[in-house]
Amino acid sequence: MEKVIIIKYGELTLKKKNKNFFLKSLRDNVIHMLKDINHEVYYDFGRMFIYVDENDLEKTVLLLKKVFGIYEIIIGYKAEDRDIENIKRIILNLVEEKEFNSFRVSTKRSDKTYPITSMEVNRIVAGEILKKIPGIHVDIHTPNLTIYIEIRNEEVLFYFDGIKALGGYPVGTLGKGLLMLSGGIDSPVAGYMAIKKGIKIEAIYFESPPHTSEQAKNKVMALARKLAEYNTTVKLHVINFTEIQETILKNIPKDYLITIMRRMMYRISAIVASRSRANVLINGESIGQVASQTLTSMKVINEVVKLPVIRPLACFDKSEIMEVARKIDTYDISILPYEDCCTVFVPTHPVINPVSQKCIEFEALIPWEELIYKAISKHEVIKLEKDYNDNSYDDLL
Repeated sequence: MEKVIIIKYGELTLKKKNKNFFLKSLRDNVIHMLKDINHEVYYDFGRMFIYVDENDLEKTVLLLKKVFGIYEIIIGYKAEDRDIENIKRIILNLVEEKEFNSFRVSTKRSDKTYPITSMEVNRIVAGEILKKIPGIHVDIHTPNLTIYIEIRNEEVLFYFDGIKALGGYPVGTLGKGLLMLSGGIDSPVAGYMAIKKGIKIEAIYFESPPHTSEQAKNKVMALARKLAEYNTTVKLHVINFTEIQETILKNIPKDYLITIMRRMMYRISAIVASRSRANVLINGESIGQVASQTLTSMKVINEVVKLPVIRPLACFDKSEIMEVARKIDTYDISILPYEDCCTVFVPTHPVINPVSQKCIEFEALIPWEELIYKAISKHEVIKLEKDYNDNSYDDLL
């Protein structure tokens, strides 16, 4: 008998012809996540098995809890001897370390040629436990302990309750998206939600020095590193938005400043996404949260790009977004008091129902095409990968 980490796939088991593609992607993501740990990974259509040194077990589980595509993480045991006497012996050894008053045995027999049915295995094993351990009873509905046995073609698995993981799809299996990442609470959560659905993200950030500080940029980089924990890496595209923003400020009516700025950001993001072979734009917009996030504003801003725009948080309340931000450890970074370029020049009364024709007329007052291509040609690209021994954002806190 040997100890092994058993991975359950959950939703991935519903895949048919593409199942091997999803499982291979999951394996590759697991290998990347465990690159600093000596390990072995094997998988079949039913389970994935990970072997690590006993001393690395706890760290391995913590890392696996950040891998999308995993439904449950189980510390289990594998034995090649499938004889019922060996099964009884192993179970008795394992339950000796447990404290329980009630239990049930749950057997899954994937090898239907095995001569004893699942129900019979349950009965035989439960009877042996009752005979050897006094003062306990079987409870099939609400037991203190559930003993799981899986009889497979060449081995038997033994385990108890596992650890719930993130679920979702392995990163990269559903293509690439470009996240419009600001320093706020919402956009990192939107990125996390997109990653959960199998989208590999890159990110784009608009800075506006000297109106925005180096600390604001470092804050966004810290948020990108947090997302890299789930995304394996994050390539961050940093756009200098100063000239565009100042030009808009000098020439566009104040109530339309945010609308026109957002239209420029969308145009730039779409070009960067296309060059990065991203299929969609992703942002943290939530309906009605601010003036640029009314349905009318979204429509008018969105119309300048052909690329689909995904808004994972569109129907979330702010409290729901904050709850996820705390869960993924981005909240404390997001609330740091360093403004991004969207909040520096917010007018007192921004338009909440902008008109497309007015936007076109106002944009005709500035050389916007020249400005956005200039910004893109000089943009900075930073590749960020989470270092689990690095807390480089601590100086911001």
